[in-house]
Amino acid sequence: MVPYWPVYLHHLGYSSTDVGIFSSIILGTRIIAPNFWGFLADQTQQRLSIIRLGSFLALVCFAFILIQQNYLWLLLSVICYTFFWHAVLPQFEVITLSYLHDQHQRYGQIRLWGSVGFIVTVLGLGLLFDIVSIEHLPLCIMSFLILIWLSSLGFTDKIQSRKSEDSKGFMKLVSHPFMICFLLVSFLLQFSHGPYYTFYTLYLVNHYHYSSTFAGVLWSLGVVAEIIIFMLAPGLFRHFSLPSLMLWSLFLTGIRWLMIGFFADSLTILIVAQIFHAFTFGIAHAIAIDWIRQHFYDGHQGQGQALYSSLSFGAGGAVGALAGGFVWDYSTQATFLMAAAAAFLAWSIGLKGFAYYPHHKSSSNVLNP
Repeated sequence: MVPYWPVYLHHLGYSSTDVGIFSSIILGTRIIAPNFWGFLADQTQQRLSIIRLGSFLALVCFAFILIQQNYLWLLLSVICYTFFWHAVLPQFEVITLSYLHDQHQRYGQIRLWGSVGFIVTVLGLGLLFDIVSIEHLPLCIMSFLILIWLSSLGFTDKIQSRKSEDSKGFMKLVSHPFMICFLLVSFLLQFSHGPYYTFYTLYLVNHYHYSSTFAGVLWSLGVVAEIIIFMLAPGLFRHFSLPSLMLWSLFLTGIRWLMIGFFADSLTILIVAQIFHAFTFGIAHAIAIDWIRQHFYDGHQGQGQALYSSLSFGAGGAVGALAGGFVWDYSTQATFLMAAAAAFLAWSIGLKGFAYYPHHKSSSNVLNP
């Protein structure tokens, strides 16, 4: 959906501002939905049931998009669809980690298969939409939603014991300075990704006249880099602290947006910028999942994952997409400059705030770019 939804909306005649609004709605429902479902999951411990219900109702709500595509109808359909869709991923993260037990460092080796699926899909749809109209995108997404719901029926839940006696209150866990810094940095990181996720394909196709197939190849290249870093993550986590790796991720994110915004006419620089996706998303997401695992105890795992998802991908991504939509028509370069500024601001905040991280390595071991 991410690479081709803005192109689909543009095909329907919606403006860049409209595209930014729709993208912000998709991300914005992550502010509320994951926290609601996370609280429900922690209270009931029925995570798999929530995943199945969420994926089924997301499928039903998305089907309404096939009926008509006027602004209000499309907006309401997307809001309903994403409210249920965002119930799925944070709880699946918790189930995955519960299966891994003390092998949590292998999370990336499982998560990479989602990246493989993304590559196959984005390449396949890129080729398809060079042959047929982008108006068939909703049917493609519907097919995948059906398969996701059917696959969820094959899982078995993993019941976790609650540790309510030795768990601190949820808000007390969140209020630690290093946790506040982590959440703020995550918000800014995904804010910087908002214009990329919303406009990257349009940027390549409309402004530099690359084909949809080539845009799909570049998206896939970024995810290949993501897969490689997921495979390397266990070794990186053994040798470097989470704050150190996060600082590198934030710094390289800022560099990446400057490369895309100012040098998109260079194929070499575009390729290097996509390889940076390993650091700007891959390692950053793996860090975040392990960060939550370490600092939110069993009784609060669902809420912890949901809070991270809602503040970063939800609020951060939504505000970034919305801001990008307003700036885009004024200047594409200014849009990516705004994204780079957000990433560098996050890096500067992390330099100070991560000093409060428990068992933080000495300054000589911290990789400060």
